[in-house]
Amino acid sequence: MDGYPPLDWPAYRSTARRHPVRPPVRLDPGLADTAALTAPVFDEGAVTAADADLTAGSAVVGQRIIVTGRLLDGDGRPIRSSLIEIWQANASGRYAHRNDTWPGTLDPNFTGAGRTLTDGDGRYRFTTIRPGAYPWGNHPNAWRPAHIHMSVFGRAFSQRLVTQMYFPDDPLFFQDPILGAVPEAARHRLVAGYDHRVTEPAWALGYTFDIVVCGAAATPVEGGGGG
Repeated sequence: MDGYPPLDWPAYRSTARRHPVRPPVRLDPGLADTAALTAPVFDEGAVTAADADLTAGSAVVGQRIIVTGRLLDGDGRPIRSSLIEIWQANASGRYAHRNDTWPGTLDPNFTGAGRTLTDGDGRYRFTTIRPGAYPWGNHPNAWRPAHIHMSVFGRAFSQRLVTQMYFPDDPLFFQDPILGAVPEAARHRLVAGYDHRVTEPAWALGYTFDIVVCGAAATPVEGGGGG
């Protein structure tokens, strides 16, 4: 599909070990219906407003930001009551994970994870901290641009899509093989736009990032195929 990265991208070294090497197995469509009926349900009681504020209740360090947008289908229609999850590094570019041991400052008050349900207009909103860049061992002097991971669920776990949101004018775009794997004409779909209408005075900068799950304007996702 147009806009999707290939599953095997030599510049992104770990794809050599992760991409499938055998033809996909076609499953009975009825299995997907069964999975949808037995999947967990995320309603107002399971996901609260506090889950979408990664800065609440503690003195987190960094530049506070608001990330909002709409979840849309290929015809521009809103997708309502859909679970969106995010995870990210902190302002120093470090994840709250035992395997992240590079010498960036670990913020004990920032978990880096949040979730929310889209509203009747397909809109979501998170309050968080702008993540920092971090080094990784993909290539010499490799640094990941600042980004936020996003997961979107459909009616079941088998209908999950995962993507990344980047920030405008990041100087590290040129050497990031993950962004570079996406066809150039579609890369802008992964970059949020600064939005002064979302920005709140003396509180947080605002960014808008719409997620389109299918169609010609679809947001590129991990494992989306291509060739």
